[in-house]
Amino acid sequence: MAPKATKAEKKIAYDGKLCQLLEEYGQILVVNADNVGSKQLQNIRKGLRGDSVVLMGKNTMMKRSVRMHAEKTGNNVYLNLIPLLIGNVGLIFTKGDLKEVSEEVAKYKVGAPARVGLVAPIDVVVPPGNTGLDPSQTSFFQVLNIPTKINKGTVEIITPVELIRKGEKVGSSEAALLAKLGIRPFSYGLVVLSVYDNGSVFSPEVLDLTEDDLLEKFAAGVSMVTSLSLAISYPTLAAAPHMFVNAYKNILSVAIETDYSFPEADKVKEYLKDPSKFAVAAVAAPAAASGAPAAAAKEEEKKEEPAEESDDDMGFSLFD
Repeated sequence: MAPKATKAEKKIAYDGKLCQLLEEYGQILVVNADNVGSKQLQNIRKGLRGDSVVLMGKNTMMKRSVRMHAEKTGNNVYLNLIPLLIGNVGLIFTKGDLKEVSEEVAKYKVGAPARVGLVAPIDVVVPPGNTGLDPSQTSFFQVLNIPTKINKGTVEIITPVELIRKGEKVGSSEAALLAKLGIRPFSYGLVVLSVYDNGSVFSPEVLDLTEDDLLEKFAAGVSMVTSLSLAISYPTLAAAPHMFVNAYKNILSVAIETDYSFPEADKVKEYLKDPSKFAVAAVAAPAAASGAPAAAAKEEEKKEEPAEESDDDMGFSLFD
């Protein structure tokens, strides 16, 4: 039988393992492991086996190992992990797609009963309907001010009731009632808190961004740059087209008010002298556009019409 490893030997082995993972993997998911059981964690490890490794441990040991690895390699980007190691957290090292790994982790959630003193992660609403409990159990409902009635010898809840609000602690009466009704309102699993990607740290919400979201945000940024550039008269690539148009408008205004002119201004001046020309031009443009298809259609009809046979084509003349 192999001798049991000492505490110091366990620390050395843990440091070596964490340093090896930091060296091998560039992407890490920092996950919260509150209320996650050992069997559930084992299933998660099996599900991620292949391109990901789950590592749990004390925060002090993880911080110590990260600092040691940063000093050893001279790469201080690993130090960005230290502020993230707060609370009951673990690390998922992966070489796969971060979004896919995050979705895979989210699949391993299991239902859990409402235990006394537990802080509710969500609102708990008891739905209306027959509870299957005998009338002697109405005291639970009366304590919690839940409207009920007796229907066919069983207690029936009349309306939906918000039993526990998110952030509140579960009381003994609420826990007992939910247990009697067989309701397991909470579900627990590893929750991704932060994402580390080769030195960069960002929120897991970034993984849900689509190409359309990125384009929308980019367009909003360009619009802001354009507005700022125009406001302070500072030329940028985004504002250049607007600046050219505004400059043209200014030059055109000067030309109209003075004797100075250029070809584009001449046409505007001509329209201003005789607005009827502008009206004729405006009407002529759609007419020309609609006339072109009509002319093409007529030409097509002519091609399709059979040619009339002449007397000469028939081989004789009526006057012979």
